[in-house]
Amino acid sequence: MSVLSSTALPEGVREADERLVRLTEDAGAKVLELLKREGDAAYLRVGISGGGCNGLSYRLKFVPEGKRGDILVRSAGVAVLVDSKSALYLKGTVLDYSHAMIGGGFEFSNPNAKASCSCGESFSI
Repeated sequence: MSVLSSTALPEGVREADERLVRLTEDAGAKVLELLKREGDAAYLRVGISGGGCNGLSYRLKFVPEGKRGDILVRSAGVAVLVDSKSALYLKGTVLDYSHAMIGGGFEFSNPNAKASCSCGESFSI
């Protein structure tokens, strides 16, 4: 399922360390649980897109393979892919997971964000 056991990188993908993005143990466990349900997905893609109430939004998506130019980070047992443009905004980000009934789910802690909305799903630089 995950490429963590494989030493070979997909073609055109380079590897970085957790200084780019890091998953906590809770986030890693939840992602691995969700990957099992996905079937053909092997990676968690973390990205940034325009939109949201503060200008930029976080995106999480399960994908079966990387793309040329992606950056692979191995964190908390998960193979995480980040595109090179999103990497500029994500450097140093920690992804956590909260089991709280209200306000639970994935939570981003991004040292680059100058402001974020109250829901934590969008931010500005």
